[in-house]
Amino acid sequence: MRGHTHGHPHGAGPFGPGAHGEHEGRRAAFGPFGPPFGGGPWGPGGRGRGGPRGRARRGDVRASILALLKDRDMHGYEMIQEIADRSGGAWKPSPGSVYPTLQLLEDEGLITSTSEGGKKLFTLTDTGRQEAEAGPEAPWEDAGRGVDWDAMNEIRKAGGGLVEAFRQVWVAGTPEQREKALTVVNEARKKLYLILADED
Repeated sequence: MRGHTHGHPHGAGPFGPGAHGEHEGRRAAFGPFGPPFGGGPWGPGGRGRGGPRGRARRGDVRASILALLKDRDMHGYEMIQEIADRSGGAWKPSPGSVYPTLQLLEDEGLITSTSEGGKKLFTLTDTGRQEAEAGPEAPWEDAGRGVDWDAMNEIRKAGGGLVEAFRQVWVAGTPEQREKALTVVNEARKKLYLILADED
């Protein structure tokens, strides 16, 4: 079990606390921002078709809320679910983007809220309805248009597998094995860029 005795205590290393040196080596392999695919839309917390979360500009969130409230009054959670349903699972905005936007719309006098069973029910004001009528009918449709989410999910899995393999070598490998892992990852990165350049 040589893997946990290379200069750092159990639980440390590049993926645990207090491992600045190993972290620098990891960054050397993956560039100035660390490994790709480890988070965000490509990483384990990301999403393929119908996954947990898609990203969108605040403007899209705003337009979507106004468009939904043209149909009926809704709670914030209902809006999140409704956008996910109407976009066919391509986009499910986070509460962290929806609720601040609702507060902003209320501050602007475009919506009002009433308490109903411990939750806020949101309603368009006359001014808000005018803005909603002038806006897009279904802003959420743009979220998944032209995107092959199945392919994106494959990319996510491939990238996550690469990061996990590198992690295993870095945690359990000898210094020589770590150096080899760095070389492999750097060569893979260069080859990916060469694909864009149409070089062999």
